[in-house]
Amino acid sequence: MLASASTIRTALSSVVLALLVLGLKYLAYLLTGSVALYSDALESIINVVAAGGAYLALRVSARPADAGHPYGHSKAEYFSAVTEGVLIVLAALSIVREALPLFSQPRSVEAPLLGLLISAGASVINFVWAGVLLRTGRERRSPALIADGQHVMSDVVTSAGVLGGVVLAKYTGWFVLDPALAVLVALNILWSGYGLMRDSVGGLMDAAVNADTERLIRQAISEQAGGAIEAHDLRTRHAGAVTFIEFHLVVPGAMTVEEAHAICDRLEDALRLAVAGANVTIHVEPQEKAKHHGVLVL
Repeated sequence: MLASASTIRTALSSVVLALLVLGLKYLAYLLTGSVALYSDALESIINVVAAGGAYLALRVSARPADAGHPYGHSKAEYFSAVTEGVLIVLAALSIVREALPLFSQPRSVEAPLLGLLISAGASVINFVWAGVLLRTGRERRSPALIADGQHVMSDVVTSAGVLGGVVLAKYTGWFVLDPALAVLVALNILWSGYGLMRDSVGGLMDAAVNADTERLIRQAISEQAGGAIEAHDLRTRHAGAVTFIEFHLVVPGAMTVEEAHAICDRLEDALRLAVAGANVTIHVEPQEKAKHHGVLVL
């Protein structure tokens, strides 16, 4: 399953919106001078880079299989997601570096209404767009779009906390709240980046499908392999939107090639219905190769 043109357009739209939000947040920082709002704007710079990386990765993953890449280019999305996770972590460390000196020398925070409204407006844009990215990414099974959506949603959490802290710092006089909140935001971003890299590295390392998906696969094989004896040595892995499924199918020794082929066709159709983007490879074996374990045919 290749990245569709609409998926690529979604990623390109994410770049445009990231640039818009960056401009709004930096303007809010200039109006307020808040280090917390500066940290918010800094993360938006990372959003632009990450959205651009997701767009390029989707362009690469959309290429069909060729002689040099017989399994396609789907894993390009994981490289984008890992890179985005690294950028999230770097953004968090940069925020901490800016905030720490202000604990010993807190400075007053200006909170003009215009600056706060601009920052809030940018957050609303991000919240709506994050929902679009996450929904689209799950529907199209795109790690790059899901990663981008998670990153943008973490930016929404960041912005909400920052706005609250800036208002509190201004109207209570506790200016230390500004750097304190920036550090809390950085910790939240670090956690988000860790989760993103963990999931993406799993894809690069050919991690198996989750338990629910494996259960669907085993059920489809068991119900649709009528005429065969068993299926064993089931192996699965993800590569972007593609799920590779491989197993050995044991059939009676007297079965013709045509009959065995018909069972394989039926299994492939059933597995593609059960698991979107399934790429199925079946190795047919005679009865004496049975291992008497794996998936028993109903």
